[in-house]
Amino acid sequence: MPEISKLTELRKLLLGMERSLGLQELSHTERDIYYAASDIAKTEKQIRTTGLMEHALVAEVSRPTFFRALKSLVEKGYLAPSQGRSRGLYEINRKPNG
Repeated sequence: MPEISKLTELRKLLLGMERSLGLQELSHTERDIYYAASDIAKTEKQIRTTGLMEHALVAEVSRPTFFRALKSLVEKGYLAPSQGRSRGLYEINRKPNG
């Protein structure tokens, strides 16, 4: 199977999984930030903004775009500011708002 065909199948699988999780409503940047946050949350209790910005999935996103998407993820309920902590710390919401 040619490489592009393999990538096409992977992309279709990813699209289906995103739809089943309700992530299709998110922009590309929002999804990448959410994926990066989920990745960081595997090893860290709280997700630092700086850690997100340095993650490979979002390292190339401009600063203004990053912060707009981060704000949107909080407004949509995918991420929440960490309780009782300083700014720049977030937690994953397992059941985002609709």
